[in-house]
Amino acid sequence: MAGTVRPMRYRCNVLLNLDGGEYDDEPAELYVLAHVVHIACGGHAGDAASIRRVSDLCRRANTRIGAHPSYVDRDSFGRRALTVEPSLLTAQIEQQCAMMPGATSVKPHGALYHAAHAQPDVADAVVQGITRALGAVPIVGLGGGELERAARAAGHPYLREAFADRGVRADGSMIPRGDPGALVTDPTLAAERTRAIIAAGNIETLCCHADTPDALAIVRAVRAALDSRHA
Repeated sequence: MAGTVRPMRYRCNVLLNLDGGEYDDEPAELYVLAHVVHIACGGHAGDAASIRRVSDLCRRANTRIGAHPSYVDRDSFGRRALTVEPSLLTAQIEQQCAMMPGATSVKPHGALYHAAHAQPDVADAVVQGITRALGAVPIVGLGGGELERAARAAGHPYLREAFADRGVRADGSMIPRGDPGALVTDPTLAAERTRAIIAAGNIETLCCHADTPDALAIVRAVRAALDSRHA
């Protein structure tokens, strides 16, 4: 059943979103610093207990919660490219998002995030599953791709995203995990990246990951950089 969509209102006009709920030892302060936490909902990580725990911590901090669905692939943490028949993928995304009826946005995870950006059939299947479970909630992803097209065509607000704790190539694509420069682990550099990304002016939300090394220091630095630009 579709949930009620509440508008996002914050002092700063670029939201800090966190991919979380993937590990039991994530510092709770991460959820306080973020504007929105997209919580793993069973595809690559997470279960009913972890969703409830992280959701409760977010509500206490007045932080919004979102859903973070994935290919059903816990062995590879959702980071392996898969070929899934569209109707099955829609059903899998619907099932995951339905675990979070209070979600105010949805962001695909890992390999699904990139496949939905590049492949029309994947994007359409993902958006259909989100719509069935949660209604026309905002969808988060890279700008200018198939996911944005499908989301807007289905009546979803779309939040274009960049990453404070990930390295990018000259063409703007992310450096694959495991390659040199893929992770930004220096809080000062992450803050500098934040200021440069915001100055470019073409996104609505900036992401950090709870599993990046030194994640808490990075998120503190990124949130401070965001707040200083929008004070």
